[in-house]
This record gives sequence, structure tokens and C-alpha cells, in this order.
Amino acid sequence: MSGKKSVFPSRRDAVLITSAALAATTVIGRKQARGDIMSIKPTPEDVFIVVDVQNDFLPGGALAVKNGDQVIQPINALARKFGNVVQTQDWHTKGHVSFASAHSGMKPFEVTKLAYGDQVLWPDHCVQGSQGAAFSDRLDLPMVQLVIRKGYHPNVDSYSAFVEADHATKTGLAGYLRERGITRCFVAGLATDFCVAWTAMDATKAGFDTYVIEDASRGIDTLGSLAAATRNMDAAGVKRIQSQAILGA
Repeated sequence: MSGKKSVFPSRRDAVLITSAALAATTVIGRKQARGDIMSIKPTPEDVFIVVDVQNDFLPGGALAVKNGDQVIQPINALARKFGNVVQTQDWHTKGHVSFASAHSGMKPFEVTKLAYGDQVLWPDHCVQGSQGAAFSDRLDLPMVQLVIRKGYHPNVDSYSAFVEADHATKTGLAGYLRERGITRCFVAGLATDFCVAWTAMDATKAGFDTYVIEDASRGIDTLGSLAAATRNMDAAGVKRIQSQAILGA
């Protein structure tokens, strides 16, 4: 190859290229962490997934998320920016396997081992047909096209809108979105560290470019779950933004 210039970078150039890429990634990561990214204008290929804004997760509910009601106003505003909106609804049977009351001697927020892995045990919540399972009457989402009910199988929990906690039983949401040409998912709601995070990570795993809208979500944060969920979402490639990135576009 004497007299010809290689099309591949030299070792020195490769180091410089790698360093530049790492620097750019670091800057992007910092901007994402504080929600300081470019404006995003939703397109027909985008979907807004509103997760579990139900009475039992709001103040006074059986499994109230601190400041959970603060997600309602931004969610109502965000939904009007999207042509495709999906809601999820926790929908448990009485005596559901995820309830502490179904396990003798166990208390809410303790962890037990089930056939599909570790399970955080919860207070009874979002029982089918109960007022606690109903959506907040402050939600104003007439544009919703699909409601995904999850957690209705009595022997397996379901945090994600895509796949139940056994990591095998699919809800059909991925196929529904693909049939409609969706390529990007924007996720918000309750709770950040469980149903929002699992939904976002499974959306990414299914091949969708995925964003969690942080200020339109709130976490439970039990046993360090919020920090763990943030690490897991970052590792999975889920992007984190603020609602103004969309509302200000």
C-alpha cells in the first residue's frame, strides 16, 4: 500500500476520534440529565404513553406516590401535542400475588421470591372495578385511542405496558404501535421507578426510540428503587427529558 493513503484512521487519529466521541457523549448525557436538550416536535410516528394515573396512586390512595397528582397538569398539556396517545391501567384481581395480604406474615414493600423472580409486595391497590382503580377525574385525555390493562393475571405482576413481569407474556402493544408506523415512544406517569421505567425499557427493547418525561412522572422510591431505575434506563438507552422540550417546541 506504499504511496497510498489508508482509508482507515491512524492509531493516533483513532484515539482522537474516540476521545471526541466520548466528550460529545458526556456533554449530551449532562444535557439530558438536566433536561436541557433541543426542542422535540411530535410527529405522526410518535406515541405518548400515559402510565397508571389512577386514584390509588394519587394522594389519599392505597399506594399513593408522593406528589403523584403533580403529573396530571403536564400530562394533560403534553397529550394535546400528540396524534397518538395510549393509557395504561393497573387492573388487579382480589388477592393478587403481588399483594402483601396474599402472603402470610409478609408486609407491604417487603420482597419475596415468586416463580418469575423477586417480587416487591404491595398494599392491596387498583382492584378491578374499584374506585381506586379508576383514572383520576382530573385527567383530560379525550384523544386516547387505546387503554392497556395490566396486572389482571392473578399469579403474575405486570409493570410494563409491553411485557408482564414474567418477561414472556406480551400485551400486544408493540404490534399495535408497529402497525401504525410508530417509531418513537414518550412515556410519563406513575411510578417512575416501576411501571414507567419498565415500560420505557421494554419499549427500547422492542426497537422504539424512547423518552421518559421526568417532570410528568413521579417515583415511589422504596429501597433505592428510583436511583436503580434511573441507572437501568440509562443503560438501556432510554432518554430522559423535561416536558418543556415538547411543550416549547
